[in-house]
Parts: sequence; C-alpha cells; structure tokens
Amino acid sequence: MKLDINGREHEVDAPDDMPLLWVLRDVIGLTGTKFGCGIAMCGACTVHVDGTAVRSCVMPASALAGKKITTIESLGTDGSHPVQRAWIEHDVVQCGYCQSGQIMSAVALLKITPKPSDAEIDAAMTGNICRCGTYQRIRSAVHRAAELSEENHHDA
Repeated sequence: MKLDINGREHEVDAPDDMPLLWVLRDVIGLTGTKFGCGIAMCGACTVHVDGTAVRSCVMPASALAGKKITTIESLGTDGSHPVQRAWIEHDVVQCGYCQSGQIMSAVALLKITPKPSDAEIDAAMTGNICRCGTYQRIRSAVHRAAELSEENHHDA
C-alpha cells in the first residue's frame, strides 16, 4: 500500500489490519509516535490524518491510502514550531512519554481554533493522558502557542 506520511509517499508492505502506529514505528522507522495503551484511550499515539487528530494505535493503515498522515516528526527537530517553543517556555515536559501525542493534539486544535478558550483546550486535549499531571502547564502552553502562531502570522 502507498501512504503519504509527512509529505512523502511510502510504499509499505504490511498486513491490511496492521495499525498505523506500528507501520510508522516498525516499518517506516518514525518512532516519535508512542505506544501507550493500544485501545485509543491515552493519546500517546496521536497523529493527524488529513489534519484531524486521530489515535494511530487502532487505525488500520490500509484505511489511509490517499490520505495525508502527519506525525510529530513533521514539526521539525529545531524546536522552532510555535507549539514546541511554547512547550519549552512553559516547561511542560516531565517524563515526556505522552508529549508527542499532546503536541499533535494541540497543533490540530490551533489549526481549527487559533485562539482557544480554556474550555476549548480542555475539550480538545481530553483523552491525552499525562501521568505526570502537567495539565495546567499544557493549557498555558497551548495559549502561548496561539500567541506565537499569531505573531508568526503577522510577520509573514
């Protein structure tokens, strides 16, 4: 099957029922997306499919032909994405395991709601479990990422 991942087409030899998470990690080698629970309840495996945040641990890769899949790796490694910058400024990360899913959920939210309220952030981030309990810092960082995104937009 052919999958569009982070703007690149990948020819993937995998069983039709293989979850996208394992295609990303084990077949393609993109390990930023994490396995958490395997039942779409924790959010560690969050990626975007056509711009919508989805749980990759339960999504069969074969259902995604012709769709655009975006992983945490698409944000870059230099820390310049507004969400990455905000996460650093607000010192969100403790153990870090859930953070790729948290960040991908935040990026999806900010694409559809550039200036989210606390309630909108809480609703969008529901289902992303942080065992360290950094929820207040996550909320603050999402607000800061919105500000940084707006600043970047005005500079363009």
